[in-house]
Amino acid sequence: MTSPQTKSSPTRAKWTDKAVYAAGAVVWRIVDGKLRILLIHRGKYRDVTLPKGKVDPGEMLAETAVREVHEETGIRVSLGVPVGVSRYHLPSNKQKVVHYWAAEATEDAIRASTFVPNREIAAIEWVSVKKARARLSYPVDHEILDFFSTLVDDGVLRTFPVIALRHAKALSRSEWDEADAARPLTERGRRQAASIVGPLRAFGVRRIVTSDAVRCVATVAPLAKALGRKPTLTAKISQDAWEDGSDDLRSVVGKRVRSGKPAVLCSHGPVLPGLLTEIALATGTIRGSYVSSAAALEPAAFSVVHLSASNPGSGIIAIETHIPKV
Repeated sequence: MTSPQTKSSPTRAKWTDKAVYAAGAVVWRIVDGKLRILLIHRGKYRDVTLPKGKVDPGEMLAETAVREVHEETGIRVSLGVPVGVSRYHLPSNKQKVVHYWAAEATEDAIRASTFVPNREIAAIEWVSVKKARARLSYPVDHEILDFFSTLVDDGVLRTFPVIALRHAKALSRSEWDEADAARPLTERGRRQAASIVGPLRAFGVRRIVTSDAVRCVATVAPLAKALGRKPTLTAKISQDAWEDGSDDLRSVVGKRVRSGKPAVLCSHGPVLPGLLTEIALATGTIRGSYVSSAAALEPAAFSVVHLSASNPGSGIIAIETHIPKV
């Protein structure tokens, strides 16, 4: 994943064995009308920093960020807009690459926090942005905070995601003699579907809308089971409807944007460019190459489109693309 992008281009996951990857968040809340962010005091290193940690085997960056925030602070969060990537060299001379998101801590999540001082984290502290700049120990954290502050200044800190998901790997048409809509996932596709549950949940997804094709329904089935929610099946975003001109992407996208709730839309490669275009149109965003880039997804990959919770019509705040490792 490159540095966070605005609507000009999407963020994409990029991996190299020469780096150590980690993820974290700038966790924030509003207290008596004032913005406060969460800092951690690490006893072992005698420093003050932002919650973060290394990627566990098999994890994608987004789920790492959510897990590490919970492990270090006891607070469960959902990710908002990406706010930067810090890079620095470890004593081993390997580069460490840390991806950060903004993440609101709800009052319910704070009350449910399980944090107690421990050998790794001696204390956690809610402070103003100004005090955070004075307390943070590392210049790379200041850079992340600076980008976070631009979201605050622009009034777009609180967002919700509409996620465009391409179905997982399915049997090819040449391997299937029945109706195209009935094509099932391959074994790899089933593994991919399971692997994206954590990353999608990291963005707080609660609503699932999917093409009624078998391969799309099977892709979101593990997510639906994990959430305990029934997906909405519709032919309006199916490939069959797209091919015969009976699709209705606009109504599906419009409903999701109006709802202001985190949602995932699972569809097909040929349909995704239209789906992303409709999100841009529904939010008054000037279309550009970022739309085609965000729509060019591999099987089981997804693009998270972040929209302003208070004013969705103000345009796309950011887009990031995630590619499964399976």
